[in-house]
Amino acid sequence: MSAQVTVAVVGASGYTGLELLRLLARHPHVRLAALTSREYQGRPVGQVFPALAGIVHQEFIPPDPEEVARRARFAFTAVPHRSALEMVPRLLAAGMRVVDLSADFRFRDPGVYEAWYQPHTAPELLEEAVYGLPELHRQRLATARLVGNPGCYPTAVVLGLAPLVRARRVELHTLIADCKSGVSGAGRGASLATSFCEVADSFRAYKVFEHRHTPEMEQELSLLAGEPVRLTFTPHLVPMNRGILATLYATLTSPATEAELYGLYEGFYRDEPFVRMMPPGTLPTTAQVRGTNFCDLALRVHPAGDRVVVVAAIDNLGRGAAAQAVCNFNLMAGFPETTGLDGPPLVP
Repeated sequence: MSAQVTVAVVGASGYTGLELLRLLARHPHVRLAALTSREYQGRPVGQVFPALAGIVHQEFIPPDPEEVARRARFAFTAVPHRSALEMVPRLLAAGMRVVDLSADFRFRDPGVYEAWYQPHTAPELLEEAVYGLPELHRQRLATARLVGNPGCYPTAVVLGLAPLVRARRVELHTLIADCKSGVSGAGRGASLATSFCEVADSFRAYKVFEHRHTPEMEQELSLLAGEPVRLTFTPHLVPMNRGILATLYATLTSPATEAELYGLYEGFYRDEPFVRMMPPGTLPTTAQVRGTNFCDLALRVHPAGDRVVVVAAIDNLGRGAAAQAVCNFNLMAGFPETTGLDGPPLVP
């Protein structure tokens, strides 16, 4: 690969698209070549989003796949699931490599996708798409033509449970994921449910047994376990802009100490640049990972030694979306995976 890679962001005006622009604008090997937006086409990015004035100099263009492919070699598709199904096959046919941030190419089984979303119009692409969690699929990501970037909740949950599930240290029918997300996870579109007056000073659960990230978590955990895994997942909306805190519960298959399980996690993630184990006795917060690709983990074992609680913290727009997509791009393009992602958190 050349030192500078031409990159397109399709859907560059949503929260995830804007986070991609923030990260890619400082990436030393990226030249932003095509930024699309249906709503703002023809307008300078810095005019629509003054925070990017003097940093991103392009105008938004219409999301035409052929024009995008003419300008760039790689594409990030930060669009809703139905829109990605229409765009991605045409981008691939034009010779591009794609990191898709929708759910359209995360699933191996088209039947699972169709049960939770809609009919899949490009099921042949599911066979080659690589699930973009580097800690589990790094080798395949390096040669991938199409990456299905993981959802935000699944990133936190799968990373939090992976060492226990792969080592079969937990009873697989006891897995519970109790997760809290900032409001940006709902997207930038106007909605009464996510308006200030509805969210401020409130805290609520939603989509219990109905959230579309459930089968994504179960797919990856089942692959780790080598058998089907069913997870009880309850998401909550909290009055903050960004961040996810996942509190994960399971019954151990045999008694264990915290030191023993810390050793398991430290061995599993020893060479992973974006997973940080908290010192024993401390727990992660969303503030400490804000604006980063880090997933911070900690665990506690019940005094009886039979139950474990794992706490995972990520930024839903960072590790849960844009930063992870840039990490996947780095692997695909042959750059060190930390390139452009080694800045400090957005601390208060």
